[in-house]
Amino acid sequence: MHTRRAVLASSAACLVSMAGPGRAAAQDYPSRPVRWMVGFAAGGPVDIVARFMGQHLAEKLGQPFVVESRPGAGGNLATQAVAGAAPDGYTLLSIGHFNAMNTALYPKAPFNFIRDIAPIAGISQAPNVLLVHPSLPVQSVAELIAHMKANPGKLSFGSSGNGTSSHLSGELFMARTGTAMQHVPYRGTGPVMIDLMSGQLQVYFTSTVGLLPHLQKGKVRALGVTGAKRFAPLPDLPAIAETVPGFEVLTWIGVGAPKATPAAIVERLNREINAGLADQKIKARLVDLGGTPDPASPAQLTARIAAETEQWSKVVKASGVAAK
Repeated sequence: MHTRRAVLASSAACLVSMAGPGRAAAQDYPSRPVRWMVGFAAGGPVDIVARFMGQHLAEKLGQPFVVESRPGAGGNLATQAVAGAAPDGYTLLSIGHFNAMNTALYPKAPFNFIRDIAPIAGISQAPNVLLVHPSLPVQSVAELIAHMKANPGKLSFGSSGNGTSSHLSGELFMARTGTAMQHVPYRGTGPVMIDLMSGQLQVYFTSTVGLLPHLQKGKVRALGVTGAKRFAPLPDLPAIAETVPGFEVLTWIGVGAPKATPAAIVERLNREINAGLADQKIKARLVDLGGTPDPASPAQLTARIAAETEQWSKVVKASGVAAK
């Protein structure tokens, strides 16, 4: 009997060994709380998405996913912390479009995002929306471009800060259309919307979050979305790419981990997150936040990040944009 038990134990140990340490770790993962780092203030979209997806993972995997906000440098402080963490699946990072932008804006950062962070899964994505003040005599993207060419440098476009998605969207638009506007940076979205609605600014590329009430009241006019195709929650708005082929800016939120995190753990997290994105309650929550589910494989996210990093590096170099 003891001999048979010994043989069975030896066989089991052999199977675990054949599976490799990563696969064995994934079978027991997680066995303690997981820390999820967010590089932006608590209560913002990135933080909110991490918290409700972390709750989903906690329910499915049986351990808490504890969200920790570490804002600063456009998300770089949290990225640096995770890049130097143990690659064991117990430290995760909210990632997104901002990481590709930061690679161009902070060339001397003490980490390399592509080298040091492994993408796990996408969660949410949305385009920006091109807004103008209603007094501007344009009703379409084509008319705006024509107006800008007839009045070079006379329009002002606002952003929520240097190097943000709203700023770089405007820079990319000017580069692709051969036009010029004056950039006016603000500290956050709220002040920009106030000046846009009062006519102090004429143009603003902004998030879909909280936008609908302003459109319904007629205080701003939307001309298009920055995605490659139309955005389901705003189906009547054309994509800017319908007028400017190849134009695309997406704001997206996902999750990553230190680069050497075992592939089996990455695969398990990806599978559980994608399953959550198929849940109707989570879909509805994302729509409430102005986004749509963004299921993606690690390989798809890796390719997206590489393409976006290349795009924003060109925009930053051509425009002379600098993070401040």
